[in-house]
Amino acid sequence: MRPLLLISLALIASSAAMAEQWEVSRMPWGDPDIQGIWTSATITTLDRPDGLEGLVLTEEQARVLEQNGEDVLESIDDIPEGDLEAGENVGGYNAAWLEPGTRVLRVNGEPRSSIIVDPEDGHVPYTLWGRGRFYWHGYTFIARHDNPEERPLGERCTVGFGSTGGPPMLPVLYNNNYQFVQTEDVILILVEMNHDVRTVRMVGKPLPKAVRPWLGDSLGHWEGDTLVVRTTGFHLQQNLRAAIKHQFYMTEDSVVEERFTRTSKGELLYQFSVTDESIYTQTWRGEMTLRSSEGPIYEYACHEGNYALKNILAGARQEEKE
Repeated sequence: MRPLLLISLALIASSAAMAEQWEVSRMPWGDPDIQGIWTSATITTLDRPDGLEGLVLTEEQARVLEQNGEDVLESIDDIPEGDLEAGENVGGYNAAWLEPGTRVLRVNGEPRSSIIVDPEDGHVPYTLWGRGRFYWHGYTFIARHDNPEERPLGERCTVGFGSTGGPPMLPVLYNNNYQFVQTEDVILILVEMNHDVRTVRMVGKPLPKAVRPWLGDSLGHWEGDTLVVRTTGFHLQQNLRAAIKHQFYMTEDSVVEERFTRTSKGELLYQFSVTDESIYTQTWRGEMTLRSSEGPIYEYACHEGNYALKNILAGARQEEKE
């Protein structure tokens, strides 16, 4: 027993020493190197699910949630034999096409019940007016089929579903990878979902208010070893961020501040805040751990909107006739 104890203590001491020795690598001009391919995949959702109290989960709760996620993926492929009945729901992707993550989110080793850390209840803090706008836009997201501009951006192959492109950058059912490419004046973030490229300008001024690009106008600077990015000027068609793992509402005048801090060779601490007094009672904040992922990222060649949009609108016209 004594030799085993000594070996265990030596391994613990060795691991602690390695952790203490790790230092962030730097670019030739001195900034921390945050380049690479990172994934946000996790089964943890933006808002805290009903029935869970507190931000930090117990290990038992984490195991239960992870097992539930595994069971859901398995059930997707559990379909009856034989032909599917015409006119009924034929289902969506099978599990092979999904990559929602298999583990709960952990930040500093803590299993988390939600990405939101503030407010304490783990929910977006809408005003009454803000919540009304959220529900109205949610209704139009589902029910409006009058013209292409009313259909979801992901369906139109413009930007990814929900807020996968950000900011804030949040996980969805698949394609949760990002590639960071870094220069002294510009940091580029390639978003796997819909292969959008987000440009963080390290020099310059905000764009004119009339210019509102997809994914907003991002300006960055370094505070010590943390990259701080402030994004304004959002495109008005990105107000509703709706996906299976998160649904929330922003306006074109919302302000998002993000903080990226490399904490180890394989982890990047991602923190964000969203401010908009017109729809929220307070600034709300979230935290995630982005993990290093093997590459390369292949093109996400979205085509649904190119071929199916006319059928979606035609189907709506047919329903109206009937």
